[in-house]
Amino acid sequence: MRKTMLSSKSAELVEATLPAVGAAIGEISALFYERMFAEHPVLLRDMFNRGNQANGTQAQALAGSIAAFASGLLAGQTPDAMLRRIAHKHVSVGVTPGQYAVVHKHLLGAVAEVLDVSDEVAAAWSEVYWLMADTLIGLERFLPQGQQEHRVIARFQETDDVVTFVVRPLDGQVRAGEPGQYVSVQVPLADGARQIRQYSLSGRSDDALRFSVKRDGEVSNHLHDHVPVGATVLVSQPAGDLTLLPGDGPVLLASAGIGCTPMISMLAELAFTGSPRRVIAVHGDRDQLTHPFRAELAQLVAKLEHARAHVFYEKPIGEWPAELTGYVDLAGVEVPADTTAYLCGPVPFLRAMRAQLLATGVSDIHYEVFGPDLTR
Repeated sequence: MRKTMLSSKSAELVEATLPAVGAAIGEISALFYERMFAEHPVLLRDMFNRGNQANGTQAQALAGSIAAFASGLLAGQTPDAMLRRIAHKHVSVGVTPGQYAVVHKHLLGAVAEVLDVSDEVAAAWSEVYWLMADTLIGLERFLPQGQQEHRVIARFQETDDVVTFVVRPLDGQVRAGEPGQYVSVQVPLADGARQIRQYSLSGRSDDALRFSVKRDGEVSNHLHDHVPVGATVLVSQPAGDLTLLPGDGPVLLASAGIGCTPMISMLAELAFTGSPRRVIAVHGDRDQLTHPFRAELAQLVAKLEHARAHVFYEKPIGEWPAELTGYVDLAGVEVPADTTAYLCGPVPFLRAMRAQLLATGVSDIHYEVFGPDLTR
C-alpha cells in the first residue's frame, strides 16, 4: 500500500491545479479512454459498456469520481461511499489489480497532453491516482469475485419490456447475495464482443438467483431475444453496496421505472422475516401496464403490518387518485426524520428524492443508479 494521504508538496500542487484539471477533466477523460482502448481494444470489446462510452456518460462519471477524491484528500477525508460503490462495480466486471497500472499510464498521459503540465504537477496527480487506486484495490480484495456459468431455469414476462430470469450455477453452489445487490451478466454478441451489464436481484431465493432485465441496449436485447429456459449465461457473484441495513427504525423504499428491482428485493426480505418496522414503499411509473411487480408490490405490503405503498403514475389508465398522478412527490407522504431511505431510479429522480428528503430532515439516504454514477 502507498501512503494514505498526500504529501504536503503534492497537496499544494493539486490544490493549485485542481480548478484547471476540473475544468478540463471531461476532455481528459475522453482522451484517456481513446488512448487506452487504442492500445487495449479487448477492454472495450469485453469489459466496458460500449453504449456508455459512445454517449460519454462513463467519461463524465470518471471525471466526477476523480474530482471528488482529489477534493476529499485536500479536505482531509475520502468519499467512502463513492469508493465502495466503485469497488463493487469493479469486482462485478472482473477488474484486476494489474489493470490499474494500465489506467494510470493512459490517464496521466491524457492529463499531460491536455494541460501540458510540468513533471512536478504530473507526479502530484499520479500520487492522487495511486492513493485512490490503492484504496480501491484494498476494498476489492475482500469482496466476492469471479463469474460462473448459470443455467436459466425459469423466465417470466413482467411487462412488455421487462423479463425476469431465474438462474442456477451449473455446479449447484449458489451465493444468493443480499437484497439490493446486483449481478453482472456477460453475453456473446453477433460481432464477437462479450459485453457485460449489471442487473439487480429482484427477489429472494435460497437455491437460485433472480434478476430482471428491461429491454434497453444490446445486452438486454440479447437476453430478451436469445436466452430461453435451458440456456446458459455467465453470471458474477452478487455485488453492490446498496443493501438493507439492520435496525428497527422506519424504512423508505423509493423507486422509479426499472429501479423497482432492488426495492422489491428488499421488500421481499422484509416480508419474509415478518419485519415489525414501518415500511414506506414509493414507486413511480408511466402507467399500470409499464409497472413491473405491480401485483407483487401490493402482496408484499399486505404481509407487513406497518407497511404502506404510494404508487404514482404519470398517465394512469382509468381512474387514479389525483394526488398520485404525475411524478413522484413526497409532499403527501409522511416520512419520519429517523427514516433510512433507499432510492433507485434515473438520476433526475434520485436528485429530486434526495432534495425532498433532506428538506424533511431525513439524512440517512442510500441509493443505486443504473449505469455510470452521474449524481455527483
